[in-house]
Amino acid sequence: MTIDADNTAGIRLSDRIVPEAELLARHERCRSLMAALHPEAGGLMVFSRVGMYYFTGTLANGVFWLPARGEALLMLRKGLERARLESPYIRTAVYRSYSELGRVAAGAGSPLTPVISAEQSGLPWNMAENLRQRLPDSTFQDAMNLMNQLRALKSPWEMERMRTAGAGMARSTEDILPGRLHPGMTEMEVARIVSDVFFSQGSCGLTRMNAAGEEMFLGYTSSGQGGNYPTYYNGPLGSFGMHPAAPYLGSPHKVWEKGEFLLVDTGFCFEGYNTDKTISYFAGKEKDIPTRAAKGHELCRRIELDIARELRPGAIPAELYAKALAMADQGGFGKEFMGLGENKVPFLGHGIGLCIDEWPVIAARFTRPLEAGMTIALEPKVGLPGIGMVGTENTWEITEDGGVCQSGTVCGIVCVE
Repeated sequence: MTIDADNTAGIRLSDRIVPEAELLARHERCRSLMAALHPEAGGLMVFSRVGMYYFTGTLANGVFWLPARGEALLMLRKGLERARLESPYIRTAVYRSYSELGRVAAGAGSPLTPVISAEQSGLPWNMAENLRQRLPDSTFQDAMNLMNQLRALKSPWEMERMRTAGAGMARSTEDILPGRLHPGMTEMEVARIVSDVFFSQGSCGLTRMNAAGEEMFLGYTSSGQGGNYPTYYNGPLGSFGMHPAAPYLGSPHKVWEKGEFLLVDTGFCFEGYNTDKTISYFAGKEKDIPTRAAKGHELCRRIELDIARELRPGAIPAELYAKALAMADQGGFGKEFMGLGENKVPFLGHGIGLCIDEWPVIAARFTRPLEAGMTIALEPKVGLPGIGMVGTENTWEITEDGGVCQSGTVCGIVCVE
């Protein structure tokens, strides 16, 4: 079957695919980094859908092979036609079993090598064992650090998509939502409005996660003391969610009452790239905001702005984190900063891009200097017993002049009546 790549189901794919120059630049940067980190490896093998999108421009079902020398190869279990439409610059082939990978790669002129740098996090344990058994002549080195460093640095093409996502997020949360929200709504009703607004402003709705087993849809809406509800995910904001089997978005039973805070902590995704933002809404007038909540939120604003000014090339994440902890202690919120009790998380911010939880992390022991072109979500928050949670979050681009906010403004508490 032949499909016109410029008119598939009424969609001009030529306006949507990742440019060839962009993909080739990623391949070359990967080869340079692989030579430094894994000099014994003859190539990189990628398994995750997001990883394959990064290198090929399509969310393929298969294995991507990037030899240290020679042409890249996308080997597919299924979806050859789609791959050729969305990734026309990458050579493709079909396989049915891992045992065929060596033969297929050799037949394409890019043979596998004795040592392979492998995206080990992209395969579950049983599949990884299956791969080892089917490729007994190759050994595998973990490419996690390699992949983290690659994706942490955004190209101008990637940054354009993140800025577009941030602009859509700013319009949604700062300009539109305050006029659509009101006390008396359930958290789920709020989440449905947030979802509707985000889609109307260009979000695809996805909030992909890197960490194994982590999943999320859109984000969280959490009102009142629900902001301190116990969590499993690695974040400070508590939320019961829809159900224990789907602890996302918000509860269909918890009503946002007058005098309560509502935190909307969400990701906005444009063409696969995410920005992350949290806004604290208050159901009432500014004069009715509890004093300790107002102080806690203002401290979070100052921490975010102060740390953002230091998001320059050469800054050390562990030092920025230590400064944030010191500011929280001096401001009287050391115990409550970044969550209460078991909800407390040991970081201030995280890298972001194709996934919400990327590298680097603003946390202790992260000592590799920041670089221009990285993007970081800073999310200082304070948990308050009997009140819930307050705080901020925005996505920042690291530049020579300090952090540039991609997701709007660092808001004060937004009052809604």
